[in-house]
Amino acid sequence: MGRTFTESARRRQIVAAAIEVIADAGYAKATYARIAEQAGLSSTGMISYHFKGKGDLLREVVAEVIRVAEAYMLPRIEAQSGPRERQRVFIASNIELAAVHPKEMAALLEVLNLQGDDAQDEFAASRKAVMEFQEQRVRAAQESGAFGPFDARVLVTAVQGAIDALLVRVLREPELDAAACGRELADLFDRAVRPAEVCMEAHRTWGEES
Repeated sequence: MGRTFTESARRRQIVAAAIEVIADAGYAKATYARIAEQAGLSSTGMISYHFKGKGDLLREVVAEVIRVAEAYMLPRIEAQSGPRERQRVFIASNIELAAVHPKEMAALLEVLNLQGDDAQDEFAASRKAVMEFQEQRVRAAQESGAFGPFDARVLVTAVQGAIDALLVRVLREPELDAAACGRELADLFDRAVRPAEVCMEAHRTWGEES
């Protein structure tokens, strides 16, 4: 039997509170008591009623962060007309998430730093699916001539690693301009994927302007 509207709303309320507490206090201090207080619940029993344990709650936290990220990124990516533009927006919007949804991204980082938690497996499965899809798009762009010749999997791995590293930095240094950092990283990989003739033309144009 499915959940009632009230039960679903309560679960969302608890998950939102858990994200706030984990982002602000860290996973180690994210007790049921703190989460209940953040959610405005009368007792921690409400959390236990809706979630089988802290692991179950963490899995829902990760699932919610993934939903938030997809809702922000996918419309922006799919609005682009070509593979280079889509890659640029994919990279830039990943970094922008740190500014647009800082609590969600900080909470996700805390969860991913845990050792052997099932929530990590859920995120890893989602990450694998995204990277496989990105690899397919890279190969299609190479076949169309929009991207140059290189190992598609190496590129996708490098892009994701760079995104992860820059996201950590932006979250830990809030004075940084996340959007500017995202654009710079997107520029870097845009230069990396260009076909040789496009790079030569860009270099020639730059030389003439100089």
